[in-house]
Amino acid sequence: MTDPSADATLLELLAWLEADGYAFVTPTPLTHARILARDGHAPARDVRDALGWSRDFAPDVLPRDVFRMLQAAGMLEARGPLYRSRVRVSRVRGRLFLHSAYPTDDQDAVFLGPDSYRFADLVARELPTIPVGPIADVGGGAGVGAITAGGLAASRLLLTDVNPRALRLARLNAAHAHVQLEVLEADGLDGAPDGLGVVIANPPYIADADQTYASGGRRTGGELSLAWTRAALEKLAPGGRLILYTGSAIGNGGRDALHEGLADIAATQGADMDYRELDPDVFGEELERPAYAAVERIAAVACVMTAGRG
Repeated sequence: MTDPSADATLLELLAWLEADGYAFVTPTPLTHARILARDGHAPARDVRDALGWSRDFAPDVLPRDVFRMLQAAGMLEARGPLYRSRVRVSRVRGRLFLHSAYPTDDQDAVFLGPDSYRFADLVARELPTIPVGPIADVGGGAGVGAITAGGLAASRLLLTDVNPRALRLARLNAAHAHVQLEVLEADGLDGAPDGLGVVIANPPYIADADQTYASGGRRTGGELSLAWTRAALEKLAPGGRLILYTGSAIGNGGRDALHEGLADIAATQGADMDYRELDPDVFGEELERPAYAAVERIAAVACVMTAGRG
């Protein structure tokens, strides 16, 4: 059960960082590892090193209030004479977000990274064009998509996730952003109301990921994207819209099987679809794994579907 006093302390921490002008942009895990390796994983020199780069730190490196808040919230891990924060804090589109410390190896790690920034930009670009009703962020993690949407539309806002740790951080991030957010522990859109105006989604898309929570499933990581698309179309009101940000494993010869699968769903459900690549080459290191033996690149893609009007 979540400790209310710990939650209050984490909100206090976010307020302190906001007032101090804290800023950090989370890179890919590979970039993060390279930066830390440059100086042999030297200890933190300041708050940004400790709460952004997840460096170990001596107690006197942080302002006394920051150390106290991390300790009171149960977010300090002792590492010999040093400490490490169990959370990172990053800024996305001007807002601060709590998420898991690097490396995100735990089964219930709460992710935030370059995909989160692209997803937030996609939501911000597409949402103003939509007649807004209730909005659901499926598998919403730290709440980047939902909170971005909540800052743009005065609508009922729901975030679902299978990970209770993600729901906790999303709720805290929303409270700090002054965004009203309902959270629901659920697989996909199970338990979400019908008649949604908008569904936004940024599903995992890596094949055979070490963590079940981070895996996009079969179809070289595309299975979950297809499943959430089907679920969204079942929940959307006529004329409602799905804003999907995901990755597509482009097969040898240039075949985009995810595009084909999404197009089949749209045709079957009578939905209109706009599909485009946002970045032609992401997470290239994954191509070294056996699951990607027949893949020539992974593209970050956007798919916007408008449900049929019956």
